[in-house]
Amino acid sequence: MGLAGVVGVAATGAMVARAERARRSYTPDEIRERLRARVAESDTAPSSNGSSGSTSAAGRRARPEAS
Repeated sequence: MGLAGVVGVAATGAMVARAERARRSYTPDEIRERLRARVAESDTAPSSNGSSGSTSAAGRRARPEAS
């Protein structure tokens, strides 16, 4: 493994460590608030076909009722 490989591995490790620090800086309450805001936003945002796109509690699209 050459010098470029070592530098690449070190740079990747530094990027991962930076992302991990940023992610861990949120409190559990902040994470819950952000997730709830994202869910509320996705419930109100129109889907690509123009409908409102209702979702179930698990975040998946609700299935249409069988006839």
